[in-house]
Amino acid sequence: MNIAERIDHTVLKADATKETVIRYCKEAKEYGFTSVCVNTCHTALVASELKGSNVKTCCVIGFPLGAMLTSAKAFEAAEAVKAGAQEVDMVINVGAVKDKDWDFVKEDIRAVVEASKPAIVKVIIETCLLTDDEKIKACRLSEEAGAAFVKTSTGFSTGGATVEDIRLMKETVGDRLEVKASGGIRTREFTEALIEAGADRIGAGNGVILL
Repeated sequence: MNIAERIDHTVLKADATKETVIRYCKEAKEYGFTSVCVNTCHTALVASELKGSNVKTCCVIGFPLGAMLTSAKAFEAAEAVKAGAQEVDMVINVGAVKDKDWDFVKEDIRAVVEASKPAIVKVIIETCLLTDDEKIKACRLSEEAGAAFVKTSTGFSTGGATVEDIRLMKETVGDRLEVKASGGIRTREFTEALIEAGADRIGAGNGVILL
């Protein structure tokens, strides 16, 4: 199983320095990871470091809470794409999911999808905070709003990816969307189990160890 080509090499901690981000870019190129995923302040740096390689520049939007204005998420996404982002991982508005304000949830995602073009959007649904019914609904709304992926977690909440959640998400979206597992992925064995359950992409801050 080729794990490397599924990995988004991820560095999102608040104290991440430019030196650390550059190291992640070098590792991603060396090991053939799919992307390097960073906060938007590092987008231009990553795009510059990865120029000429096959590794994509990925950034997070509305991270880690997802609770900001839709217009702010869309603006951040548009600016990140201008700076070189090819993939955008946005955090869903979890409170709106809990309120069952489905129109708002969908339009929040759609606004980021539109602002991000031509970059693709992955929707972080923060599975640890949702019921199974809410996970299914969030996946369906992500599809309706034009996202390319649904993603389990930020890695900054109460839990991360589980095999059960990946299976549920994949059953919900089928082959129409891809599924990204992230949060708490620290071993090759767990990574392989997630892939077997339906994960197309793996978000991890320790991608080298997973190999």
